[in-house]
Amino acid sequence: MHQPASEPRRSIYHRYRVYPVAPHPARADTVPVMVVGAGPIGLVTALGLAKAGVRCVVLEAERQVCEGSRAIVFTRRTMEILQQVGVADEVLARALPWRFGNSYYRGQRVFRLEGPHDDDQRFFPMNNLQQQVLEEILCDAVAREPLLDLRWGHKLVALPDAGGSGDAEVEVDTPDGPYRQRAGWVVACDGARSALRTLCGAKMEGTAYEGRFVIADIRIRLPLPTERLAFFDPPWNPGNTVLMHREPDDIWRIDYQLPAGESPEQALAPQALRSRIDAQLASIGHGGAPWELDWCSVYSARAMTLPDYLHRRVVFAGDAAHLLPIFGVRGANTGFQDAQNLAWKLGLVVRGVAGPGLLASYSHERVAAAREIVAEAGKSTRFMTPPSRGFRLLRDAVLSLALTQPFVRPLFHWRTSRAHDHRDSPLNDPADDDALFGLGPGRGAPLPNLRLDDGSHLLDATCGDAAGRFVVMVFDDVSAAALQPAADAWLGQGVPVVLRRFGGNARQRLAGAHDRAAYLLRPDQHVCARWVAPTPSRLDAAMRTALGFTATEAR
Repeated sequence: MHQPASEPRRSIYHRYRVYPVAPHPARADTVPVMVVGAGPIGLVTALGLAKAGVRCVVLEAERQVCEGSRAIVFTRRTMEILQQVGVADEVLARALPWRFGNSYYRGQRVFRLEGPHDDDQRFFPMNNLQQQVLEEILCDAVAREPLLDLRWGHKLVALPDAGGSGDAEVEVDTPDGPYRQRAGWVVACDGARSALRTLCGAKMEGTAYEGRFVIADIRIRLPLPTERLAFFDPPWNPGNTVLMHREPDDIWRIDYQLPAGESPEQALAPQALRSRIDAQLASIGHGGAPWELDWCSVYSARAMTLPDYLHRRVVFAGDAAHLLPIFGVRGANTGFQDAQNLAWKLGLVVRGVAGPGLLASYSHERVAAAREIVAEAGKSTRFMTPPSRGFRLLRDAVLSLALTQPFVRPLFHWRTSRAHDHRDSPLNDPADDDALFGLGPGRGAPLPNLRLDDGSHLLDATCGDAAGRFVVMVFDDVSAAALQPAADAWLGQGVPVVLRRFGGNARQRLAGAHDRAAYLLRPDQHVCARWVAPTPSRLDAAMRTALGFTATEAR
């Protein structure tokens, strides 16, 4: 029988909760969706499904949240997604916001990145919070959702039936013995070592880089700002790179690259950790400052993705679907976009109002996003950890020139995670008026979270606490009167569609001179159509496309 961890892992600043093992389910009925893995991506997926009215079971093999801080930097887009599942305010109350990144070489700052930020924005570009804290916040939110059943200590061990066109069946092991559970859909959010990926025989494509990094969280008081600090070729670690980030509660993350040939066991030996951390603190002028180790691990940079995130009745998300280097805070932040994209689509599929192409569009869009990130991450990774002598010579030349030549300094840009445009999505309306707009987000782009005239923000009005709905945005009474009956008709057919009228700053920034303009937003706030002269028939055609129906398929 599976024995989950029973003792809390130790941390200087964080006391891990231990959750009770969930009993066997009282009924063996089929659940609409089963999410495997209660990490941040699995929990946000489950919360998104609950917001869409879908009952969901979450399986977690352990009895507590993740060990160590792991992902610590959450982007503006991630905060917008967390807002929609109801936890952004609690995260903001504990996180450290920031917007500047600094690169140093030979004691000189050679590049300073400034994340875009203005008074229109509700969230900062980046926000630092330890992953285990975020997971506990999400677990509390899950516990408040009557449609969600989080089963601690339940480990998926077999997939005897992946479902095909019918339900999937999984075998689950617990301390009280195994059981079988059927589900309409299984969502694999079980991480980098995904058991479901292995059971499905799914293979990743991409590159695994040779360079290894130590992650060390230490508790220390340093008079330094909450900004990304990158140190190239420091004297104590020649040819390699060191990163530093401030976390809440006087915790600092130090990432440093290992010399070639050193094993993880050697790298994590207490004396090796202490000598290298002491050397880094000394190199920034804080040698001798007292510190305590909170958590440490070793990771390798990988830039890989599955070629398809759908395997019969199993859907992959997060690290189970792709493995991305941390440079540019891509891993978890990309996974949150997976979760949001999947939850609304799977919710409509479960409710029986989606076309055959809707769930396939999840794989189409998110694989494309992952491949774009893999290409970008490869550039950053080759600069941070040169994989060959040629790349190292190029990197070293850039470092040397950066001391005196400003034109090379932008090469230090680490291409941070962002909300991806789904420009080629099959859900976009090809017959809209996108080309006629000279401003605002284009077809496939995410809606900017503009500040409205009353001080609230655009996402407050378009999604609020009701995730999983399409929004028709209009800017005058004529379009509102013309389109309202069509929006109501879709709502009457079980498709969540609402119409919202905007003026002031939103009208100026999104419609410009097109007073009668209208936007159609997907439930994840990506634009799937916009018109300068909307009509009910154009809205109906765009809705059919956005729901995954072809032109010849009826609802």
